[in-house]
Amino acid sequence: MTPNGIDFATVDLDNCHREPIHVPGFIQPHGLLFALDFQGQLTHVSRGARDVLSALPLLGNFWPISSVGMHFGLWTAVNAALSDAETGQESAPLNLEVEVGDSVFDAVIHAYDDRLIVELEQRESPSLDLAAFALLAHRSMGQLRNRKDIATLLREAVSTVRHLTGFDRVMAYRFHQDDSGEVVTEECVPTLESFLHRRFPASDIPPQARALYVRNPLRLIADVEDDQVSVDTDEANAATARPLDLSHSVLRSVSPIHIEYLRNINVRASMSLSIVVHGRLWGLIACHHGVGHRVPYAVRMTCDVLSQVLSSSVQSSVERSASRRRLAAVAVIKQMTQTLRVETFASLFDSHADGLGKAIAFDAALCVYGGIRSKSELSIETTTMLLRWLNAGGDDSVVAVNDSSKLPDSLRAALRPFCGLLALCIDRVNHGWIVLLRREQIETIVWSGIPAKLQRIGPLGLRLTPQGSLAEWHQTVEGTSEAWSEQDLAIGRDLTEAIGRAGAANAARQAMARARMLAILGHDLRDPLHSIAMMGELLKHGAAKSYAEYGTRIARAIGRMERLIGEVFEMSRTTAGLGLELSLVPGDLVAFVHTLVHDARMAHPQYAVLFEAPHRLMAKFDPDRIAQVVSNLLSNARNHGLNGAPVAVRITDEAGHSALSVANLAPPIADAELDTLFEPFKPHSVGNERNPGGLGLGLYIVNEVAKGHGGTLRYSHDGTHVTFTMTLPQLADGLALNCTAA
Repeated sequence: MTPNGIDFATVDLDNCHREPIHVPGFIQPHGLLFALDFQGQLTHVSRGARDVLSALPLLGNFWPISSVGMHFGLWTAVNAALSDAETGQESAPLNLEVEVGDSVFDAVIHAYDDRLIVELEQRESPSLDLAAFALLAHRSMGQLRNRKDIATLLREAVSTVRHLTGFDRVMAYRFHQDDSGEVVTEECVPTLESFLHRRFPASDIPPQARALYVRNPLRLIADVEDDQVSVDTDEANAATARPLDLSHSVLRSVSPIHIEYLRNINVRASMSLSIVVHGRLWGLIACHHGVGHRVPYAVRMTCDVLSQVLSSSVQSSVERSASRRRLAAVAVIKQMTQTLRVETFASLFDSHADGLGKAIAFDAALCVYGGIRSKSELSIETTTMLLRWLNAGGDDSVVAVNDSSKLPDSLRAALRPFCGLLALCIDRVNHGWIVLLRREQIETIVWSGIPAKLQRIGPLGLRLTPQGSLAEWHQTVEGTSEAWSEQDLAIGRDLTEAIGRAGAANAARQAMARARMLAILGHDLRDPLHSIAMMGELLKHGAAKSYAEYGTRIARAIGRMERLIGEVFEMSRTTAGLGLELSLVPGDLVAFVHTLVHDARMAHPQYAVLFEAPHRLMAKFDPDRIAQVVSNLLSNARNHGLNGAPVAVRITDEAGHSALSVANLAPPIADAELDTLFEPFKPHSVGNERNPGGLGLGLYIVNEVAKGHGGTLRYSHDGTHVTFTMTLPQLADGLALNCTAA
């Protein structure tokens, strides 16, 4: 049984985790300690402290403020701290210098766990060149504050700490996601073996030690060969006193297991500075010395402040990086949710992949939502197998894997070279997924010693014993990828929730649109069908009117039906992910559109249609679809522009693209309608008295035709005219000549 109360006779992997290192019952011998409750009663005192303070009279168990003894300032500080202390409240440490006989002590007073703890640490050297020291410390901290990248921060911190403290070796030690740590920068005397890029297992720092590193950022072990000094409970309070919590003590003794570890690696003295980011232990500045090494309290406090500056600077750097990723995530989520409103999601996934890559790093991606789109070399068979596994996996909306051993054997083999996947379920009902893939990352880890603790007979008997050396031990890790970070998962969850909400809203809109479409079709098809039926009856009974008039009316009714059914058919193809059927041929866009404008003038002589274009612009286009575009845009201009005002059709050359625009005199479209301008079944388009049979599909179809040609459709307003402009790629010889008007 050790002084810490752990029975090491039994080998148990939890020995280290159960060790109560915050209540060791001992302190290091280069100081003394006593503790008072908040009523001023003595509860604990380190062995030998009474001898050092023997000149101080004790009245019962109370250290009276009126008995100033040898140092009035100490007792004044204790009295003030007792007055300020609140039960259960932690207080900032109070520091002052105390002279006891010929010795000078640094006194540290702090309140914690309903106790006022007073520690006196004897100085080895009574004086310090404070001016030079303060200048060095101030300059070092200023340099740290001005550094932005973490690597430079750590290098300068290591150099500064070594210069201030004189340790043989100073290392910056950064933790990985699995809590193992790696030495990322180091300074040491030339005779020592370098530990740079060595990995240390997570078990080297058990959970309760990590918690102490966060609470008490600086830890000095002056000499592992020193005999530790017990902290005794005052006799009058022995029956009721609980162990003294030394979490914030500067003299707290060292775990026997840790002492054994340091001895095994030939380290006599050590010091550590915590790097704490968002309340979590992010890294350490670790110092080693081959002989006992006392670092003056003033120097340690400077290092403590330096560690706080370092922690703040690292946190700022981490937050800047996280902020950039959050902004990228917000942007791509907005783009994706907007895409859901007007597009087949999978068809445009490629255009979002680069933006998504700025938020979450990946090597390949797969999207299944209204089609399959893969930015990887995965076969259809592998994709199908992966989706089957995901859909059978349960209700988790985010599935993260970075170890291929967690996948079924057949899927693991099929996915090679990918070992990591982050699968985001964006539609559970329709099996919609975005899957991000990471390649296998074959890694050779250089461990300092074998990472697993070994059972062996040590100084404390048969038990779990720390490793006996830091000799390199190489481990090759295969079948894994870079792990998905907490921020990766958080962005993934945000993405699934946002797309899920947008998808649900889109589904509701589509359901309303379908209901509206069916109602409109039911109404508008009834009229031409009635006309056809009536003409049929008249023909059957040999009515007197001419057959030519009957034929004209029937043809007009059939044409209207064909237009309605055609628009619905086009919309159905695009929303199903099939796209529009296009047959692209090279031709003179100017000549073709001029013919369409001429036909429009003949069909609607009451509307003036102006045409302006170069003599010739060659492009590759589908004539039927371009005719559909011109017809829809002219119809839109007639139905929504100022009645009787001329409509202008222009073709221009825009840096290698042909631009076809149709403008009409009209007020600007309301901002509230712009987001849904190219969506089908817009409420403001359906039921227009100047176009009572319209379904609100015209601009939707024009937009789809533009995209099918590799172009765009955009809206603008110049203060007087509404203009819709479609761009098309030109052919190489499609050069604009002198502009003309017709």
